[in-house]
Amino acid sequence: MRRLAAMAGLAAGLAFLLPTGATAVRARSSACRTGGLVIWLSETAGGGAAGSFYYTLSLTNLSGRPCTLLGYPGVSAVSLSGAQVGASARRESGQAARTVTLANGASATAVLRIVDAGDFSASSCREVYAAGLRVYPPGQRASKVVPFPFQTCSRSATATLSVRALKAS
Repeated sequence: MRRLAAMAGLAAGLAFLLPTGATAVRARSSACRTGGLVIWLSETAGGGAAGSFYYTLSLTNLSGRPCTLLGYPGVSAVSLSGAQVGASARRESGQAARTVTLANGASATAVLRIVDAGDFSASSCREVYAAGLRVYPPGQRASKVVPFPFQTCSRSATATLSVRALKAS
């Protein structure tokens, strides 16, 4: 009984070390929802090589609370009307997917590769202009469209897009 009272006293005495409002158990972050993310595209340093162009796809949390992402974003080219054009992006499995916890205002990034549609034969590609990219955050059914005009293949058998797993930026 004395031991229990001593431990309670010690805990009370150390309470000043905790920030105001801190609790012993930290709440878990929930999955980042599409509506709380801003999704954008920028050029990757080094730009392109051997008929491929590399871009950084960024997902920034503006939900007002921490959230998590795990895995690969779903990416596909879309027409001006929003219809999918060609094949969805393939996953480049060279790196392991890890959970990324995003504070409000923080971003996760994935490298997006776009193969030059001119590298394919006219019959296997059927080159068209895409108006942008439809992006699904991992585990979400809702998507956002990122305006980004580029030439791609309309045939779904010819893959021009690939994406790497998300990582903290």
